[in-house]
Amino acid sequence: MIIVMQSKASQNDLAHVVSRVESMGLRPHVIVGTERTVVAVVGDEREATSSGMETLPGVASVLPILAPYKVASREVQSEPTVVRAGSLVIGGKNIGVIAGPCSVESREQILETARAVKQLGATGLRGGAYKPRTSPYSFQGMKEKGLELLAEARAETGLAIVTEVVAPEDVTLVARYADVLQIGARNMQNYRLLEAVGKTQVAVLLKRGPAATVEELLLAAEYILDAGNRQVILCERGIRTFETHTRFTLPLATVPWLHARTHLPVVVDPSHGTGHANLVESMAAASIAAGADGLIVEVHPDPKCAASDGGQTLDFVAFEKLMLVCRRVAGALDRSIT
Repeated sequence: MIIVMQSKASQNDLAHVVSRVESMGLRPHVIVGTERTVVAVVGDEREATSSGMETLPGVASVLPILAPYKVASREVQSEPTVVRAGSLVIGGKNIGVIAGPCSVESREQILETARAVKQLGATGLRGGAYKPRTSPYSFQGMKEKGLELLAEARAETGLAIVTEVVAPEDVTLVARYADVLQIGARNMQNYRLLEAVGKTQVAVLLKRGPAATVEELLLAAEYILDAGNRQVILCERGIRTFETHTRFTLPLATVPWLHARTHLPVVVDPSHGTGHANLVESMAAASIAAGADGLIVEVHPDPKCAASDGGQTLDFVAFEKLMLVCRRVAGALDRSIT
């Protein structure tokens, strides 16, 4: 349920409400908006239905949350969340672009890429130090050494680091280096991992699983939010269908659907969503036209020699062209890529 506070409610009134919620074994999430303060109550609410919350001082009304995802819903927070992580801003009128290789392969590769994408307008650098691969024989990443190289690239360029964490026991280590913790599609429903990143104050980019519904994506985000981390970015990266002409099917209707139901920002990954470098530019532009708050794009100095996902990766020339096209689309929608 949502407890809506009166505009003149005092901090003591709010503290009293929070205390009452906790006394019933429920968890209060205080959300301060531009027009109102609300307390989102999560947990088993059956014993709270006749608790007299609406009679407490400072309470304007008590409303049920109809969506199965509570803290992520627009019923709780009508204003869109803007996530700020270092140089990266996702949400509002700003469209953030995260670019870089699938995997950190060497110092030269990641520094060259960071310099190039920064010059072309990206504000986030992606790069996998830990790589969960379908085959155990594929390149698994440089691990902590890769994190160190990403940190060096950030120190030189100022780009925010977006990198994947694959296990709960790695969260503390990766969070020391990352500005944004990425939860990959394979781990979208790894609930122990979601809870672990939720206990940090590091922004999280949550990718949709290839067989997950959008409601399941929002419920996965709810695990992170419920653990206390409000800096969550949703990512549409395509789902598995019967089609074979692309690596995945990229359903861009997801973007406005999510915006209608959640305050969380939404980014799109046209690299994984198509699997083909020649389709990435058009789908990136289409993503912005659909209302995406950001893009995450794979870029490499020499895609043919990439250790992973070379077929869907752009070189610097192609990325420059993508940025020019996307800026035009963003401008037409009164938004900007900065």
